[in-house]
Amino acid sequence: MSVYLVKGKGWRYDFTLNGQRYTQTWFRTKRQAMQEEQKRREELTTEQAESLTPTDTAFLNLVNDRLDHLKAYNSVRHYQEHVYLARRWVKEWDGLECSEISREMIEKFIIRRSLVSAFTANKELRYLRAAFNYGLKRKLIKVNPTEGVGFMPVEKRIKYVPPAEDINKVIEAADPDTQDYLWTIRDTMGRISEINRLTWDDVSLEGKYVVLYTRKKKGGHLTPRKVPMTNRLLDVMFRRFNERDNDKPWVFWHTYTSSKTGEVVTGPYGDRKKVMKTLCEKAGVKYFRFHALRHAGASILDNGGAPIGSIQRLLGHENRTTTEIYLHSIGETERAAISILEQGR
Repeated sequence: MSVYLVKGKGWRYDFTLNGQRYTQTWFRTKRQAMQEEQKRREELTTEQAESLTPTDTAFLNLVNDRLDHLKAYNSVRHYQEHVYLARRWVKEWDGLECSEISREMIEKFIIRRSLVSAFTANKELRYLRAAFNYGLKRKLIKVNPTEGVGFMPVEKRIKYVPPAEDINKVIEAADPDTQDYLWTIRDTMGRISEINRLTWDDVSLEGKYVVLYTRKKKGGHLTPRKVPMTNRLLDVMFRRFNERDNDKPWVFWHTYTSSKTGEVVTGPYGDRKKVMKTLCEKAGVKYFRFHALRHAGASILDNGGAPIGSIQRLLGHENRTTTEIYLHSIGETERAAISILEQGR
């Protein structure tokens, strides 16, 4: 027994943990002795865990561990964004242990990055903080040096959302394959990564819907959602299905020369940044990117009275607040409020 009574003296606890004996005397009651024993066991367990926990790690190792985790659990684009920033961090703090990186060093770095833009500086801080929090969660480090470092003030502006006429002009200026690509983005309001990932297994011509997959969910899980097809998009998919190459599973694909191996490769698109700039110039409209088509679609739905919950599900947002950022139209309630103001003059 670890708790027992000694006549004339009182209760005591006496136990062995990891080959070492621990005892304390004399308690008036058995209950008190048991409580103290439990308290001592918890203290010893905590001390042992802390002794096994690394107190520090090299910054380069932390960054590499974090990148490996992102590559396994997040989208390719999210991973690549971190790689781009991580190269700058390693150049700044290579050779240092994480404990040697102070809050002051982080602040100076963020201030320098703010000379590019406040948005750039805040993105660096956000991703850096996530990297150190990863280290804390994995018990690789004990302190996050970004704590207490504030975000730079940002001058927020209303995002430019191209009118339907400009979107149509851009699509008309594109080649047939790119037209299909743009109609798919416009009529599904999908993210570029979702459209690039689209395969014929994700297209239901009978059910008139497509399945889009995103990793922009908590935990980085590849999560599907069904998006109904417009009649226009259904026509596009029917035609492409009938003309498809049976050896290619993707709805949109291309053949290109790999920059890494120099070999000719066939596969889905990864990024098409230059396409929109070229098409906007050709169509003679103000430049906008693929993502603006999501905003434009969401605003059209909102202006037409679609429930915000439906818009949220179509866009594949986890939170309603994110969806509200996409709604740029002026609602009827705002117009009604202004009419009351006008009448009161």
